[in-house]
Amino acid sequence: MKFSAGQEFVAELLGTMVLILFGCGVVAMVVLFAGVGDAAIPGQIVNGGYTNIILGWGFAVLMGILIAGTISGAHLNPAVTIALAATGRFPWSKVAHYIAGQFVGAFIGAALVFAVYYARWIVFDPLLDHTTGVFSTFPAIAGTFWPGMIDQIVGTALLMAIILAIGDKLNNAAGSSWGPLGVAFAVMAIGISFGAMHGYAINPARDLGPRLFAVVAGFKNNGLTDGTMVWVVPVIGPIIGALVGAFIYDFAIGKPLLRAGEAHTGIQGVDPAYKADQKS
Repeated sequence: MKFSAGQEFVAELLGTMVLILFGCGVVAMVVLFAGVGDAAIPGQIVNGGYTNIILGWGFAVLMGILIAGTISGAHLNPAVTIALAATGRFPWSKVAHYIAGQFVGAFIGAALVFAVYYARWIVFDPLLDHTTGVFSTFPAIAGTFWPGMIDQIVGTALLMAIILAIGDKLNNAAGSSWGPLGVAFAVMAIGISFGAMHGYAINPARDLGPRLFAVVAGFKNNGLTDGTMVWVVPVIGPIIGALVGAFIYDFAIGKPLLRAGEAHTGIQGVDPAYKADQKS
């Protein structure tokens, strides 16, 4: 199947919007409903704290991939798009409209989350000065740069390497059947193991898109217009990390598989059966 640039743009927009709706939505549930007083949730079923956030973001990734996967491949992440292009898996000519769709979708998703929770938001934080973290990530140690940057590089390198491993038919022949779930589990695992230092954005659009909405909506202490430059880490770190993860995977796993003769001459990750079909 072949799709137009416009269709790919819309697919990335909708997939990323769904990602943010579920992801920022679960953070809003945990932050805005503290489980006390008039905000109490019966049985405390929903207010599961960080565990809910981890699960929510994992399922958010899964739903976003299911929405956009067939048309665009569901990158949903500029760092992934750039790394795929840099390693020859994706044409540079498509990078711009993919990333544009991701940022627009993230912005819209954040706006919808705010609209859904607005009535509670203005009670919980009427000055909009301490809940920007619902939308975007912040360092665990205020005023620091490198701890968060290292965290984002390592986390996104892991994510990118796992994505390539799942999608490499020479490494995981059945990857296409369970790939979306595998990527969702990878995001959960990264959140469980590396979630605290900078909120595990591991995705520039997931962080900057909602942060831009927060600025437009009037949120203070937003990490973008308050002079702290917090936004730099979750934008630059994931791009570096994705490139590192992709190149390490190719060097250590992808190219050795090819050299071992597991595929005919061609692009790494192509199914040998597919290559054979092209010769018939």
